[in-house]
Amino acid sequence: MLNCYIRHRMADKEIDDITELMKGSNVSRNTINKLFRGNSLETLRLDSIIKLCDALDCKMSDLIEYAPKSK
Repeated sequence: MLNCYIRHRMADKEIDDITELMKGSNVSRNTINKLFRGNSLETLRLDSIIKLCDALDCKMSDLIEYAPKSK
């Protein structure tokens, strides 16, 4: 299971909306919406995540976390 913390990182950087993050990261709205909604995170491209990490000045582990499913 993947958990996404993009809202927290945006709040940390005082980024108010997706459009602002799109401009700052050069990542598409669709990709950012996936992260925002937590949908289909497995299909995100690594280069997009790296661009977002650069724009948000964070590590990948600050943005997305893998947690194994409980058995």
